[in-house]
Amino acid sequence: MSRLILTLNAGSSSIKFGLYAAAAEPVEEARGQIDALGPAARLILEPRGAARQDTDLGPTDHAGGVQAILDALAPLTAGRPIAGVGHRVVHGGPDIDGPRQIDIPLLYLLRGYEPLAPLHQPHNLAAVEAAQAAFPEAVQIACFDTAFHRGHPWVNDTFALPRRYYDKGVRRYGFHGLSYDYVMGAMRRDWPRLADGRVIVAHLGNGASICAIRQGRSVGSSMGFSALDGLPMGTRSGQLDPGVLLYMMQSEGLTADQISDLLYRESGLKGLSGLSHDMRTLLESDRKEAAEAIDYYVFRLRREIGAMAAVLGGVDAVVFTGGIGENAAPIRARAIAGLGFLGLSIAPAANEVSAPRIDAGPVPVLVVPTDEERVIARAVASSLDGAARAAG
Repeated sequence: MSRLILTLNAGSSSIKFGLYAAAAEPVEEARGQIDALGPAARLILEPRGAARQDTDLGPTDHAGGVQAILDALAPLTAGRPIAGVGHRVVHGGPDIDGPRQIDIPLLYLLRGYEPLAPLHQPHNLAAVEAAQAAFPEAVQIACFDTAFHRGHPWVNDTFALPRRYYDKGVRRYGFHGLSYDYVMGAMRRDWPRLADGRVIVAHLGNGASICAIRQGRSVGSSMGFSALDGLPMGTRSGQLDPGVLLYMMQSEGLTADQISDLLYRESGLKGLSGLSHDMRTLLESDRKEAAEAIDYYVFRLRREIGAMAAVLGGVDAVVFTGGIGENAAPIRARAIAGLGFLGLSIAPAANEVSAPRIDAGPVPVLVVPTDEERVIARAVASSLDGAARAAG
């Protein structure tokens, strides 16, 4: 009887999931997600070789969402055991540099990082608890968005604050590491020469960041201490002068909770446009505010690509990934349009269809669909294989 691996990737308002047959390279049997957790959640299930299923769930929180996923997958498991469950956990702190088996001390440690990733970490850990209750015999593995960035040069990790803050863990962590891990694996398979060079990867989704990668290792990230820094995002501000926060506190009397809500939930594309956090909606809109939000987004994207080229001392390839990076041809074209001095240019026809290579100049520009769930499944499979070898 073949064993199964379940992956759970819980975000602030969604849960992505995957079901895999356990193997050295896990075999996907189904994937899907729950969108719009809250008053009107919707479950999408895509079994391999079968028609997509859409189900309106109505009012559903994260715990209810995990149960809905288990109910939807029950016919596909056919009595086969869930041997391992893999979880995306956004923040692993300064020391965790790879997947970890979840136990009580680790959960306690990760709870302490909730203030650093308030949109994600509590939901990540709630999914862990739900899976532990549903599958008490399964191996539970945490995979961390911060792990890919451990080992940065000190100058890329620190802030110019008194040293005691660095010792307390106030440093640049970087995020979206599971996505970068997958992209670099795909590049090693399809473009091995480029993967060994200086690569800039732009993960552009509702959350967004850019990573400078040299010989497969992260050496710089646009995100810092929290998932607020760097690029503007769907509802998050991106880079901000700390003086703005002082102004909000001292002149407007905002509390820390009010500022947190403003920066995490009311800023970014949503705040600039006054319309939506969704890039598709903004691209279709004829409102001036929508155009201005896109202008700012593209300006910051171009600026961060240039900054990462400086970190690397040049660039051998640029990669776009994530929902916007993979699908929004106008954003890719506008971002690259001002970077001809780096040898970057776009082939319009290839870009329009999101071809794997969209460049027209000397430096390759790639579109690589990311797959964080597969990275998680691989980590669980490796843990199961290690346990089997130890038992044998």
